[in-house]
Amino acid sequence: MTSTSIIDSALQRSRRSFLKSGLAGGAALMAGSAAARAAGDPLITEIQDWNRYPGDGVDAAPYGQPSQFEAEVVRRDVPWLTADPISSINFTPLHELDGIITPNGLCFERHHGGKAVIAPADHRIIINGMVDTPLVFTMEDLKRFPRENRIYFLECAANSGMEWRGAQLNGCQFTHGMVHCVMYTGVPLRYLLAEAGVKPGGSWLLAEGADASAMTRSIPMDKALDDCLVAFKMNGEALRPEQGYPVRLVVPGWEGNMWVKWLRRLEVGDAPWAQREETSKYTDLMPDGKARRHTFLMDVKSVITSPSPQAPVTHGKGPLVITGLAWSGGGRISRVDVTIDGGRNWRTARIDGPSLPKALHRFYLEIDWDGSEMFLQSRAIDEDGYVQPTKDALRAVRGVNSIYHNNGIQTWQVRTDGMVENVEIS
Repeated sequence: MTSTSIIDSALQRSRRSFLKSGLAGGAALMAGSAAARAAGDPLITEIQDWNRYPGDGVDAAPYGQPSQFEAEVVRRDVPWLTADPISSINFTPLHELDGIITPNGLCFERHHGGKAVIAPADHRIIINGMVDTPLVFTMEDLKRFPRENRIYFLECAANSGMEWRGAQLNGCQFTHGMVHCVMYTGVPLRYLLAEAGVKPGGSWLLAEGADASAMTRSIPMDKALDDCLVAFKMNGEALRPEQGYPVRLVVPGWEGNMWVKWLRRLEVGDAPWAQREETSKYTDLMPDGKARRHTFLMDVKSVITSPSPQAPVTHGKGPLVITGLAWSGGGRISRVDVTIDGGRNWRTARIDGPSLPKALHRFYLEIDWDGSEMFLQSRAIDEDGYVQPTKDALRAVRGVNSIYHNNGIQTWQVRTDGMVENVEIS
């Protein structure tokens, strides 16, 4: 078969594939551009340097690194959000990622006293309070317990917090980038508590970190005994230092502030402790001036990651893949709807990849874009039937005083030139 015949055959297969998807017009455009490239593109017809010269050997980078051409795919901060970087945030580049697993080096950071640097041999976990036998575990002790591997999302309670009063930050990395999803390896917390023996009446647990802020949060015992992990690995390798190395708490589906990093102490008690991070912080200030406390659950939420302000449409009219993420602290996502006209009409998106409880879900909607203005939104529904609300519906109940637990529907305006802006539709 000649090279021309091979190209023609490939184009025919590509056309049939798009016809089956109802995108015949887009297929014709793509086939035409592919044929034009095949006819005279020097990147196809001429030998390139990477074909001509051998590359680096196997030990050039003993710990693998991303391609030099992916140098822009990094976490970023917003300097004016906080007064000091040791108690600050940076954001996962959601617009650059696909699938549901976040690479370890791109998981957002949230610190309250900077990053603790602890040698595993020096680290200890103490269990005290209302227990039969106070215990101290080394990291070696911890790794002798049965361990589990679980994929969960972690979302900061303040994710999307700047959007309560209106569209603020122009990029899904900044509006929604305080979320990531990895596989954690660790010991179920209930095994450690059983070893110490929880006394009758022990209904709360205080988790404390070893960092300079001595981060502490109260956790109901029912949750601690259900699905919490004491984790020492993420995505198969040791926790990164910024993620709590050598060990952190995993509290699936609940706000990230409770996932205490550099975990050093677990105290059993009969009431919550009313620590700083659950009184003056991480509470929901209501319109009447009162604050809701212990709003642990991260509710059903989604966002379109592309197109988005940092991922504009650069190829013009024709086939366009709309993609994003959905998640719920209540369990699995059962459906995601997408609108391109600001909510007048909705289409059911395709969820692809694993559908796991309390994990990110990846969704796609393939359309044939005619080049007209779009107002993109996604709306997630979880397995309990909870539907992601509009921002106006949230504000009607909770006002605009809070910065936490904003799971309202996000709107992106796609202009006719393909550029994208963060907007709101009243």
